[in-house]
Amino acid sequence: MKILEKSGNEILLLALPTERVSRGEYILIEDEVQKRWMVVQVYDESYLDWSELVNDLVREEILNTSAKRIERDPLEIKTISYLIRDMKLLRCKIRGVVEGVMLTPNVSWLPSRVTSKIKKLSIVELFSLVKREGYRILPIGITNNGEGFYIHAEALDGRLNIITGKKGTGKSHLAKLIVSKLAEYGAYVIVFDLNDEYKGIGWNRDGKPNSIADKVVNLVPGESLRFTLEYIGLSGIASMLQHALDIPGASLREFGRIWEFLKAQGPVTMASLINAIQKWRCNEFVRDALFSRYHTMLSSNLFSDAGEKSIRFEGLLSRLKKGGVLIVSLSRLQPQIRKMAVELILGKMVNLLGRGKIPPIFLFAEEAHIYLRETYWDDIVTRMRHFGIFTTFITNQPDVIKDCIYRQADNLFIFNFTNDVDLEAISRVSTADSDTVKSIVKTLPPRTCMVLGKAVNELPVILEVNPTDMLTLGETNLFFKNYVKIVQG
Repeated sequence: MKILEKSGNEILLLALPTERVSRGEYILIEDEVQKRWMVVQVYDESYLDWSELVNDLVREEILNTSAKRIERDPLEIKTISYLIRDMKLLRCKIRGVVEGVMLTPNVSWLPSRVTSKIKKLSIVELFSLVKREGYRILPIGITNNGEGFYIHAEALDGRLNIITGKKGTGKSHLAKLIVSKLAEYGAYVIVFDLNDEYKGIGWNRDGKPNSIADKVVNLVPGESLRFTLEYIGLSGIASMLQHALDIPGASLREFGRIWEFLKAQGPVTMASLINAIQKWRCNEFVRDALFSRYHTMLSSNLFSDAGEKSIRFEGLLSRLKKGGVLIVSLSRLQPQIRKMAVELILGKMVNLLGRGKIPPIFLFAEEAHIYLRETYWDDIVTRMRHFGIFTTFITNQPDVIKDCIYRQADNLFIFNFTNDVDLEAISRVSTADSDTVKSIVKTLPPRTCMVLGKAVNELPVILEVNPTDMLTLGETNLFFKNYVKIVQG
């Protein structure tokens, strides 16, 4: 390989057909005279664009189709010509310059075209030049060269992460892998499971429990996940009424007065609440709004007056002494009840974290745009993150996540996208340059992703996600596979 051109943060390399380099791989340019090294990453490749080569190809094709001829080539000129025609141009982005033993983000240095030596740089060699902080290794995949690749669990701690890609590319597979390893390291994880994909996370495919089987708790809102009004408190119920049930402001104020009245007499219950609403002196429209919201709360089955049938998160987490995974199944809930459940859970988590009652939580939200209200996007990134809720969004619709969320994301795991609108949404706000994202992401095969952000020290890495022996659930219920038998003969 030879340097052909440098422009800004881009290097153009000339490579022979025998020099196999794929997109996403790193290359080291060593200048022996200046004793400096430049690290670049291939983001695109093409044939050598030379008008004379095109003329030769056209001329040869015409001759081959118009007449038979006998060729003698004792000097093997034709072989050399073929090599020239197949030469490649590698478009590379400069990722930094090695000064001493560390990689620094420098794009101004110009290496020599004549004396520079160029070779491929393995991921192991690359990350020996940069310091990644952390001790808890989280193996997630294999690079193009067959090297095992890992990130540190500490790189996800206190961070905002986004896993995105089109349907069926392996987003949830990666999320399950990360959730499982976090639990092994003693972390507490809540998963908003929209498609019942995570129920098998504690089991192997052969039906045997795995290393986190005793750390997994499945919760179904309205069944195994119910709350007392007293436990949620006025602020939590009021937030749910306002944001999930759209209660008018006047009715919400009356609800607060009713709550304070009941609180002075003892614990607030569903039974005492309906009695108070019936007897409360207020405008009829306000009463009707309160009745309507009450019956929605009652029919949701999210609330119970029996303490033994309700959940207390601090008690649940205290029983999981060395980490655990709380899987909240949202698949069979009506949209309104789904929003109510999420509002109650997040509101109570923030309340408990603010009072130091529970340890920080890793939240994995599948297709969060379906059940999270608009204002929660900023809330999760700022206030909830401050209290100790560290979120990972998993979505196949990157354009529904606001740009301000992407810009604050610490780590991005991007699977294949072919839609230009999706690619534009990601490349516009990703930590890597848009050329790299647009060119590489389009060519990623299934189960292969690009990792960007703090976990890789802002050096994009392409890897195939590790397979897992976890029990796979949430697959599409196919008609022809499950109900129709094909009779042969």
